Amino acid sequence: MQYMLLIAAVPDAPAREPDRTPPTAWVEEMQRRGVDRGGYRLRLPGETRTVRVQQGETLVVHGPYAEAAEQVAGIGIIEAADLDEAIEVAAKHPSARLGAIEIRPLWAE
Repeated sequence: MQYMLLIAAVPDAPAREPDRTPPTAWVEEMQRRGVDRGGYRLRLPGETRTVRVQQGETLVVHGPYAEAAEQVAGIGIIEAADLDEAIEVAAKHPSARLGAIEIRPLWAE
């Protein structure tokens, strides 16, 4: 089953922390295991626009749709045997130590 990893970051986290490592090693390991299906880093929340159409009118709001301290920083797609493997993979991602990673199964027909 495929899962999306929704990677959340804390915007005021220090740029350099001893525990902050790029996910290069994680990506290499997951590609070697055949789990990684790709992912993207997202630009900063200030560059985000949220669009809603209500009663035929288009409303555009600057910023992400939710007000929260944590913001989505990237997404990843993995292929895992089950939720337990998806949790194990997410727990190894460096961002799990700095923010949070939400795991969502992808809708499959």
